[in-house]
Amino acid sequence: MHKKQIKTPEISTEPQRRLSPWRVALALVIVCGLAVTAYVGYQKWQFAQDNIVAKPWFAGYVDVTATPTYAFEQIGATANHDAILSFIVSSKSSACTPSWGAAYTLDQASASLDLDRRIARLQQQGGHIAVSFGGLDNHELALDCTDETQLKAAYQSVVDRYDINTIDLDLEGQGLTNSDAGARRATAIAKLQTERRAEGKKLAVWVTLPVTSQGLDQGGTDGVAQLLAKGVDIAGINIMTMDFGSSLPSGQTMSAASETALIQTERQLGILYQRAGIKLSDDTLWAKLGVTPMIGQNDSADEVFTLDDAKVLNQFALSHKVSRMSMWSLNRDLTCGSNYVDVKIVSSSCSGVKQDNQSFASLLMAGFDGSLVQNAGMVTTSSNSQTKQDADDPASSPYQIWSASGAYLEGTKVVWHHTVYQAKWWTQGDVPDSPVLQSWQTPWELVGPVLPGEKPVKQATLPTGTYPEWSGTTSYDTGQRVLFSGVPYQAKWWNQGNSPAAASSNADGSPWVPLTQAQIDEVSASKNSLL
Repeated sequence: MHKKQIKTPEISTEPQRRLSPWRVALALVIVCGLAVTAYVGYQKWQFAQDNIVAKPWFAGYVDVTATPTYAFEQIGATANHDAILSFIVSSKSSACTPSWGAAYTLDQASASLDLDRRIARLQQQGGHIAVSFGGLDNHELALDCTDETQLKAAYQSVVDRYDINTIDLDLEGQGLTNSDAGARRATAIAKLQTERRAEGKKLAVWVTLPVTSQGLDQGGTDGVAQLLAKGVDIAGINIMTMDFGSSLPSGQTMSAASETALIQTERQLGILYQRAGIKLSDDTLWAKLGVTPMIGQNDSADEVFTLDDAKVLNQFALSHKVSRMSMWSLNRDLTCGSNYVDVKIVSSSCSGVKQDNQSFASLLMAGFDGSLVQNAGMVTTSSNSQTKQDADDPASSPYQIWSASGAYLEGTKVVWHHTVYQAKWWTQGDVPDSPVLQSWQTPWELVGPVLPGEKPVKQATLPTGTYPEWSGTTSYDTGQRVLFSGVPYQAKWWNQGNSPAAASSNADGSPWVPLTQAQIDEVSASKNSLL
């Protein structure tokens, strides 16, 4: 940066004209008016700056060492300018030496893969790269490089060599679960980020994590908490919506499971930041999310992310203002050739599904027209807004308002804080939005917000006295009915002292079964006909 040369004004020796008092007063009024106008204008400018949100961006992953080599440099001439190059891991011969896929050092990749020149070509055309550290197949640097100084130097050497301001930490397997490695990584990244910012440079740190259909597992939430505790300013959490395994409900599409995973991760992220002493709004939390599906055939044979899934996920992400869309991988974004026999076996160079001249990239990136470098300079700060939440209104709530004294059966929907929740098992006294990280820690599943203009859904109820209230000292024969916290149950066999509360959590072992809605309606209709 060159400083402007400021010339010192020459001092005039000519006699100066005096200003009359009224002219001085008029000048002061004008100056004050201009000052007020300028201050108000500054306030408006500052307010506008505070509310700027970078455009959402798309960047597909490129497996640098996969064969055949993917020509990522050519995407610089397309609408999709950006790419995430993967993966930097420890060299097999030197733990603190960064390598591409444990196969090439940075110098070797330049010589054998012409990587530096290809990156420069992409950048010439307006494209940008981020570099991803880790992945599943090899060792992320922090696993084997136990010296924090050398570890930081290793990360920095990659950032400096490729002149990047965005990195991606793809934490899987031991790279995620090894807490010692996690502590080293967090310390090194925090120091690198702090030093760069002190020098006026940017460094956005994205964390890419595996998820279940119910969000991050404990390894994921622990990993995020560890980074935050060490002072890493996380640009965002990018979830890998792939290989759900047993967490994928039967019959659920990959896009639907991805949506649920995003909703749950947003909730978890809010809790993690709150525990770190940082309060973030829902809008900010959604803007700190990224999503990466594995296009086409996944590693789990029954999981296939289709072109329709791509369209649905794209629209969901845009509507919730998710800031990043990626995919694994650009290498795979084409139909397998006729010589590829079993498409159920994952290929690193084709998707395993018929794409009919469509690309997953074009479907996923629609509307994500920003650039990954836009987010690099953002700094996470705690929200100062304190909004008073109005009480839930029964007149505009589709379901009953949750009550601490209420007893709720599995499947019951309630409204709490303008949000609909559904009971996963019998529950009483469990607050629906209790800040738990894992979904199995709460009996409530978040469904979604109460929509504008909604009205109560008519619910059939049985008034007190329809059946006797259940008593622990009374014996009940098969077929007898009781009310328990207003809910009607029927005995499956003789019992005494067995609370109907257990019917939802242990349906087979409980002697009680709740009446179906049809049975409740039948009882209500019978009572009405007698009136």
